Amino acid sequence: MLTIRFTRKGKKNQPFFRVVVVDKRRSSKGGRSVEDVGYVDPLKKRKSLNKERILYWISKGAQPSDTVHNLLITEKIIEGKKIGVVKIVKKMEEVKTETPAPVVQTPTPAVEAPKEEPKA
Repeated sequence: MLTIRFTRKGKKNQPFFRVVVVDKRRSSKGGRSVEDVGYVDPLKKRKSLNKERILYWISKGAQPSDTVHNLLITEKIIEGKKIGVVKIVKKMEEVKTETPAPVVQTPTPAVEAPKEEPKA
């Protein structure tokens, strides 16, 4: 099964992504791609996508990854709703795993009403 997804290139802390058509069973890091159909440079905010080739591969049955799907919708290459992509942040996980401190309630002393003595 073919997939359209990102392959990370570039140096450390300088990401550069190629949009490639690749067999899903192959590695995204070093797997041989079928075709390069574009690139995304997030630092310089540049994108170049080959619309004709992307539509060709989608017509042949290639499935875009969630992130590439959202990119194609943003660039108006395909139509549809964006897919929610969840980013997991370690700090957020740590905050969720910490149990909140139990709330200790001190008993409030009840105010007693003065007793009335019966008149004789």
